[in-house]
Amino acid sequence: MSGRVLISALLMAVISAGAALAAGESRYTSREIRQDIVGKRIYLATPMGGEFPLNYRKNGVVDGDGEALGLGRFVKPNDTGKWWIKDDQLCQRFTTWYKGAPMCFELYKTGDKSLNWIRNNGQKGTARIGQSL
Repeated sequence: MSGRVLISALLMAVISAGAALAAGESRYTSREIRQDIVGKRIYLATPMGGEFPLNYRKNGVVDGDGEALGLGRFVKPNDTGKWWIKDDQLCQRFTTWYKGAPMCFELYKTGDKSLNWIRNNGQKGTARIGQSL
């Protein structure tokens, strides 16, 4: 399996892990994204029970590290890119992951430190809001 196919398969599994939206969730606004997500480490839930951390830095940089999940054996485990907010969605573009294609996410608050997200291609996932950077 090529590295590109493996990273895509893993990230798709991460994205689709238990992300059915429950009634009563509230969608994040641009203001809430800046308040609750920007400047924090966000942990994406994985189907293997681990978490994949993404850092949304205040300077517009997003970076991730899949080394703890063992990605280094197959593909580039770390990448850096840019994030921005558009129409109440959190958008990002990594340098190499996903061939550098931009993607945007609707975010839905499920608790004080938890959320569901839906990517603009329909993929879904859950995440936990971690510590400030």
